[in-house]
Amino acid sequence: MKDAILRTLRFLGLGFLEPVVRLAAGEDSKKNTIEILKKIVAPIASILLFLGVWYTGSKSLYNTEANYTIEKALREQGQVEADKVKACIESGDLSCQPNTLPSPSQVWASYKLLLKDHNTITADKKAFKLRTAALNEKRVAQGKEPIVYTGRPSFVDQIKTSIKTVFAGFLLALLIATPIGIIIGLSETLRTSFNWLIQILKPVSPVVWLLLVFMIVKTMTKDATGDTSFIISFISVGLCSMWATLVNTAMGVSSVDKDYINVAKVLKLGALQKIFKVILPASLPLIFTGLRITLSVAWMVLIAIELLAQSPGLGSFVWEEFQNGANDSNSKIIVAMFVIGFIGFLLDRIMLTIQKFISFDKNEGI
Repeated sequence: MKDAILRTLRFLGLGFLEPVVRLAAGEDSKKNTIEILKKIVAPIASILLFLGVWYTGSKSLYNTEANYTIEKALREQGQVEADKVKACIESGDLSCQPNTLPSPSQVWASYKLLLKDHNTITADKKAFKLRTAALNEKRVAQGKEPIVYTGRPSFVDQIKTSIKTVFAGFLLALLIATPIGIIIGLSETLRTSFNWLIQILKPVSPVVWLLLVFMIVKTMTKDATGDTSFIISFISVGLCSMWATLVNTAMGVSSVDKDYINVAKVLKLGALQKIFKVILPASLPLIFTGLRITLSVAWMVLIAIELLAQSPGLGSFVWEEFQNGANDSNSKIIVAMFVIGFIGFLLDRIMLTIQKFISFDKNEGI
């Protein structure tokens, strides 16, 4: 039972809980207690320290901004107006609060507000769907387009859009980079011939890729009536992030042990059989390392691409809140920052779990 639990925890990337299970099973209490302190208590302490530094910093910035606002009112409008501003700030009225780094409690309040907003928008969508159900049935029967909900997306909807975009871009990168990497890796001449092109295109900015994709997609979809922002976004993400997979695939294929190749020749395997039965299994660890990097890069560049392409995802949310300039906009941006980081962490854990599941490489990823 204990061993099964430990295997499950390791598989899920929760190996830090292993000393807790071992301690509960009665194993070496001193050793496992030390491990618990290292792997669980110390990280929790670092989180509390981070929150403390964050709160202290936000409080200091709040006081600095509040004093500046009061002094400015005193200098430009006199003592009476300065007293009014001070009283307003001390009352907690949102209309006159200093717009600076929010505290942890303000960020948590914004998070709950965003969830409440999502529930409201979801209820509105359901109500709209019920109201238009009969009418849409008639329109479809007449060969017309159904009426769709055109209200603003919620924060959760924008998260879903970003995840959908990054996976579409990742799939595109996989389909482009893996075959090209295999072909280049099989031939030293091709590696030498195309290395210069890869090294030039690999560091190109996401903004440049976006503009290039924008020009091509807009030219090819001139008569299209739908929104092309999703197409532009996921193609740009794929082109930005595919290089790690391409390079690692080529490197993995080219570094396959020559003994394996000789065995394939002895067995008289065809070209495709040699690739799928010998070369790919042997190069899988390096290929998956490239895929992990590709997915991480795709998630990082996605936010900038969505911002510029006006795709209704997290990038667009961050930009709209920044442009909005409301008193809770900074808090919502911080919420988005943590969500982006947490999703990025989960995506990496998913890739690591898949790698452990299908690869013979037993080294644990970091």
